[in-house]
This record gives sequence, C-alpha cells and structure tokens, in this order.
Amino acid sequence: MKIELNGTAREDIATVAEAVAAVSEARRGLAVAVNGDVVPRSEWDRPLDEGDSVEILTATQGG
Repeated sequence: MKIELNGTAREDIATVAEAVAAVSEARRGLAVAVNGDVVPRSEWDRPLDEGDSVEILTATQGG
C-alpha cells in the first residue's frame, strides 16, 4: 500500500501508529493529520488507506 508521509512516498506503513514510529520515538508533543484531518492519539491504531497523506508535526521550543 502506498501512502505519503510528510511529503515522502512510503509503502511500509499500515497504521497511524506506524507512521508516528517512523518519524519519531517521542509519543508526546506530536500532532498527526491524515488527509488534513487531525487524528487524536486515541485513534493512532487506525489503519491507513491507499493514497492517504499523513503529516506529523513535532512541537519545539525556542526563542
């Protein structure tokens, strides 16, 4: 199955949780959207569909 993860084509990811793990080991300070819709952490085990676009953002601090 092909998806897009942060602008890069991937074929080895089947769930939101797998996408998160591919981007970061952190489980806090992340925001996930699939096809532009925010996915709450409680739904990260949901499967992805062919062609989904997943964006994962990491919160950072600084001045």
